[in-house]
Amino acid sequence: MGSFLLLLAMGTMSAAATTDAPFFQHELIFPPQPQHVHSSSIIECPNGDFLCAWFQGSGERKSADVVIRGARLKKNTTTWSEPFLLADTPEFPDCNPVLFIDAQQELWLFWIAVLAESWEDSLLRCRKAKDYQNDGPPQWYWQDTLVLKPGNEFADTLEQTYKNLIPTMPGLEADFGAYTIPPAQQLIDAARDPSKTQRGWMTRTHLLTLPSGRIVLPLYSDGFYVGLAALSDDQGTSWRPSAPIPGALLNQPTIVRKKDGTLIAYMREEGDLKHRVLKSQSTDDGETWSIATYTDILNPNASLEVIALQDGRWVMAYNDSESDRNTLALSLSDDEGNSWKWTRHLEQKPAGNFHYPSLIQSRNGHIHITYTHSIKDGKSIKHVELDPEWILQEEASPAHP
Repeated sequence: MGSFLLLLAMGTMSAAATTDAPFFQHELIFPPQPQHVHSSSIIECPNGDFLCAWFQGSGERKSADVVIRGARLKKNTTTWSEPFLLADTPEFPDCNPVLFIDAQQELWLFWIAVLAESWEDSLLRCRKAKDYQNDGPPQWYWQDTLVLKPGNEFADTLEQTYKNLIPTMPGLEADFGAYTIPPAQQLIDAARDPSKTQRGWMTRTHLLTLPSGRIVLPLYSDGFYVGLAALSDDQGTSWRPSAPIPGALLNQPTIVRKKDGTLIAYMREEGDLKHRVLKSQSTDDGETWSIATYTDILNPNASLEVIALQDGRWVMAYNDSESDRNTLALSLSDDEGNSWKWTRHLEQKPAGNFHYPSLIQSRNGHIHITYTHSIKDGKSIKHVELDPEWILQEEASPAHP
């Protein structure tokens, strides 16, 4: 009898341990298939549904069949809807969608239409919907092109940035490594040409709404390898550019706000300089930015995203490697990014690419991540939902197959 009670108690303890494990679940949004799918964005709707967007087609900037597609996950379900069309600029590739819900609970879609098969010629587009919480795609009622006009200070900032950086990084003066990026002086000269500075600004990561109501849209340029924030102080009616987020070959900023109001932008590296994440800050709500400095965080020239949780902790989703995108990690900070004490992996496989994460926290406190999931069986977008405490658990093996 005693042995039976002991076994019963052990079984109860095991069940409790399983029950008490932090929440974690995952699924592919659609079955693996041969087309190129990439650069997803996820958002939670007011009714508790989730929307995800990505671009899909036979390639990227040189493939005219690339469109923006999306799918819906109904509240309290685990199966995504059939994908539907979100945007298509006929005869041009559409890439890098970003979803955003504003203070009026309207849904925005930001994305780029790539002209002349060149990232530098991309056209920044946006559309809005009030009716987006029913089955099928949102019912768009408005669409526009978002145009920005960086002034002379754009070139002045670039010139001063490289003047400060070249003495410590001589390689910037001649060439920028494997990406065949023009030397610094050529970029400075181009920055004084309005036909170059007024196009090619691209989306990638979520927008940020500040306590003042200001909306901050992170942007980047593959023509100048700097970041920029599009700022709106009238609920998106008009937009203007911040000063550039300058540094040594950076792009795709993700912006997070500290409790004291400082904005921190984390960027991927472009080229072959240090293979680390870069970091810049703004103390004036995104108007101006410090010259980005390198962190110790590994980066294989791949996009990342950082968010502040409801409890003040920060989470980063990124590829923790100098050269590969086959390892995707979540790191957690309890000191607003001064250190990242806990790391756990979503993916660790030799054969595969798992990259370009999109990261949010839902109203129930869970973290939601979507990312490009490419293996030999095909390509899809994966969705993961987890309790932040999952990141703190000891990692014995890769998180899931």
